[in-house]
Amino acid sequence: MKHIDRAVAAIQAADGLLITAGAGMGVDSGLPDFRGNEGFWAAYPALGKSRTNFRTIASPAAFLTDPHLAWGFYGHRLKLYRDTQPHAGFAILQRIASQMPHGAFVFTSNVDGQFQKAGFSEMQVCECHGSIHHLQCLSPRCESSIWPAGGFLPRVDVDACRLESPLPRCSACGSIARPNILMFNDGDWLEQRTDRQTTRLRDWLAKVEKLVVLELGAGTAIPTVRHFGERAGGTLIRINPTEAQIGKPTAVSLPLGALAGLELLAGRLA
Repeated sequence: MKHIDRAVAAIQAADGLLITAGAGMGVDSGLPDFRGNEGFWAAYPALGKSRTNFRTIASPAAFLTDPHLAWGFYGHRLKLYRDTQPHAGFAILQRIASQMPHGAFVFTSNVDGQFQKAGFSEMQVCECHGSIHHLQCLSPRCESSIWPAGGFLPRVDVDACRLESPLPRCSACGSIARPNILMFNDGDWLEQRTDRQTTRLRDWLAKVEKLVVLELGAGTAIPTVRHFGERAGGTLIRINPTEAQIGKPTAVSLPLGALAGLELLAGRLA
């Protein structure tokens, strides 16, 4: 109970809430959190049959070698994220932030757009790995920038993990479009949108005097989110069901899922 008390005290004393979130944040909304090939292949049996792992399909090379397969995977995920309703924990975060003079800012490795769908302003979110809801040209020689994916309505053969509808195209050069997501072995990701978000985040952090960092579902396999929150300053509250360990003595560790941890905090704050 003392860990909860310390977390509550840190939140009550803060004037700004930095929310750092990884893939575990979406689990309570029903989104898959891939842990190893077995979990990935269970979600995508067609890729399991061909022994195509996550790193292989989540790369620019996949769009060059077999764009219908690559967009079968990403098109399915785009539709999944569009159809998914954010869980109640997002609303809890908004209520907590509403009590602070500087509100909240989100730093997330998730590309699903769930924070915006839950009501967080675009101006409050930094997506360090980009967003599936935005596209860019696959050709590195093209001078086009980034555009919304709203006009792309993928139709996917789920059993084969292949796109059946027309491939999205760049309006500037006609080449195939790809998600504006930082993939594996990706030297062509366009960073401009994320760079603008990062600038807004830094400006917000400069105004906050008593920061509390609430980390949700961020793992160690790709530790970008964990490292950012650890370096941000203020009191760090880490909510994670399997990797809640923290080396900082001033931090708080809660070994819970994102929604369970937020509901526990909300109950005590009430």
